Amino acid sequence: MDKLDQYRVFVQVAEMGSFIKAAHALDLPRATVSAAVQQLEEKVGARLLNRTTRQVHLTTDGTQLLERLRPLLAEAEEVEQLFQSSQRQVGGLLRIDVPSRIARRLIAPALPSLLRRYPRLQLMLGSTDRAIDLVQEGVDCAVRVGALHDSSLVARPLGRVALVNCASAAYLREHGQPQTPEDLMTGGHWAVGYASPTSGRELPWEVLDAAQGLQLLAPPSRVIVNNAESYIAACRAGMGLIQIPRFDVQQLLDRGELVELMPAHRAPAMPVSLLYPHRRQRSRRLLAFVEWFSALMAPHLEGG
Repeated sequence: MDKLDQYRVFVQVAEMGSFIKAAHALDLPRATVSAAVQQLEEKVGARLLNRTTRQVHLTTDGTQLLERLRPLLAEAEEVEQLFQSSQRQVGGLLRIDVPSRIARRLIAPALPSLLRRYPRLQLMLGSTDRAIDLVQEGVDCAVRVGALHDSSLVARPLGRVALVNCASAAYLREHGQPQTPEDLMTGGHWAVGYASPTSGRELPWEVLDAAQGLQLLAPPSRVIVNNAESYIAACRAGMGLIQIPRFDVQQLLDRGELVELMPAHRAPAMPVSLLYPHRRQRSRRLLAFVEWFSALMAPHLEGG
């Protein structure tokens, strides 16, 4: 293993805090990863990592080296790819994480076109509604809907998705149609509760009012879920009203299975962003995916 590969192994271990996780991400034996770091430490003449039975921590020297290596490795990858054909040479494993509905409704059906364009590309598609640690999980890129909180990642805003209030036709036949946000609180209506996958707390409804601006409501709920698929399924079963990005339920609205309610009191549109760790921002396969997904998402954004 040459010095550049040892650098790559060290950075992976340092960022993931684990030899085992790094070995899995790099598709290398654990012993090879351990030996590479040990050889690097011998070459630089300093201990770079403190090992315990459960965790790996950077030493002061390791922290300094990590900061110098990140831009170096990004530059090295760009140089390696400089003279390669932009399509034929895009290849290797790309790990992405996206919300479950985007994975099922948008990405999975369109994957044949991506892989025809880049036949050497392999995609590991994770779909979850909880926020994950990209570095710890070894993920190259994540799609996020909503406000961003992790400033250590590179963010590429794509636009905003409109949200709608809706209920099933069966629910409306039984309970009637609410006309105002106040009806949700006093008119004998129910909402399907959505619990944050991170905190477990039920999230409030957001409604915009021309006179009062943004309001947060807590309509009563009999069913509380923590992922988008169950959220929509409960609504279709007549369990209550939901607030959800329009593209998630557009087909159900078109068929009349769900009905949009209170269009004058929608929640503010939600931003959609691509996130990736800084050191991976120039990967050719990542840039190829970003370009492809941006075009895939564009028709579903406001103004798209």
